[in-house]
Amino acid sequence: MGNSVPEEARLGDEGRAFTPFQWFFNKEVIGSLLLLLASVSAVLIANSGLYGWYDHLLHMDVALLFDRLRISRSLLHWVNDGLMTLFFFTVGLEIKREVMVGELASPKQALLPVIAAAGGMLMPGLIYLAFNAGSPAAHGWGIPVATDIAFSLGAISILGRRLPVGLRIFLTAFAIADDLGAVVIIALFYTQEITTVYLQASGVCVLILLVGNLLWVRWIPFYLVMGVVTWICVMGSGVHATVAGVAVAMLVPARGKYNTIRFVRKARKIIAGFETDRRIDAAWYSIFLRPDHQNAVHALELACHNVETPLQRLEHALHPWVVYLILPVFAFFNAGLPLQGMPLAEAAANPIALGCTLGLLVGKPLGISLAAYAAVRMGVAALPENVRWPHIVGAGMLGGIGFTMSLFISGLSFSDPMALNLSKFGVLGGSILSAAAGLAFLAAVAARDGRTYAEAAEATS
Repeated sequence: MGNSVPEEARLGDEGRAFTPFQWFFNKEVIGSLLLLLASVSAVLIANSGLYGWYDHLLHMDVALLFDRLRISRSLLHWVNDGLMTLFFFTVGLEIKREVMVGELASPKQALLPVIAAAGGMLMPGLIYLAFNAGSPAAHGWGIPVATDIAFSLGAISILGRRLPVGLRIFLTAFAIADDLGAVVIIALFYTQEITTVYLQASGVCVLILLVGNLLWVRWIPFYLVMGVVTWICVMGSGVHATVAGVAVAMLVPARGKYNTIRFVRKARKIIAGFETDRRIDAAWYSIFLRPDHQNAVHALELACHNVETPLQRLEHALHPWVVYLILPVFAFFNAGLPLQGMPLAEAAANPIALGCTLGLLVGKPLGISLAAYAAVRMGVAALPENVRWPHIVGAGMLGGIGFTMSLFISGLSFSDPMALNLSKFGVLGGSILSAAAGLAFLAAVAARDGRTYAEAAEATS
């Protein structure tokens, strides 16, 4: 992302380069379809004759054994505290990349989405508290504060080239900043009783990771092993285990062994050896006949490995697993909302459901738009190229698609099944209405503009 294309730009099937933003955006759009399929499947199963099997699956006991240590949790718990830690780890890697070289790298670039994200978190929380202040349900104020990256980007992709690229970048940037804010909220407000010994052990693990980074350790297994140890210590400390994912991600090195100049020199030297060798054969099996060619290919592969950063390699390795597997599994385990015995009119009027629905549907666009407008009016930020205020309002509406993080915080907020189901009802209703309203509004804006931004760019070139 950003104005320059970092070394992680990828090549498409036709040889054109994909920037990290394009690569990230395409993965999220495709993943949103799987997320939708998993969510719909969970709701259908929860309201069918298979609900007994579904409920048994959620609460099935799964134990991990480490010599004499036995950790036993429900399958739902392992999904939410285990698999989702990898999700937060990947989010942490994305946040670090964005802060270092992406849309959050410079104050001018970062301030608009960051301030918009802050407004988009404050207003929904206040709306929720307006319905639930003074009751035990007030603890759920964090439910409507987050934006689901996959669904929001999947929704905006429906309108494709009729919207400016800068709007998609803005939506991605404030959703990532939103995720970071949600992690801070989980750490500060959804932490149970602290166990000092495990918390101190977590601090030691983080210190070891920091020292490894400073000593130029670039061996990925070191960070993975220490990451697992940190996760276990954080889980035992009482702080929610997913916070460990972001903490470890921030300490993964963002520099490779080689800089780009050294890599280019080495790669040119290796390629030059091929070009001057008159014994090059076009046959497919020629590589097997020339050990020196095999060595050269291996050296080129090693040079590519050394110029890639550990952060880059881990993000590219984990992101497809998170988007295509972990998030759909999380959705399947958490989106199941049994509607039998729940009068829909009464559920919709319940303060918990109302707070979640209106927090997402009204609070998100209102908070994002007002915060962004204030930032621009004060001169601390500027709108992206070709982006106008109606676009920001529409993006704010899509920001009301809370889903993944909202369901996650719902599980942390309520242990009572009825309160949990009401929060799910509000989250699903608010997210669906936000998606519909945002798409309709942005489609109307695009129709009024009259032509695609791609056509406009061609006309001025």
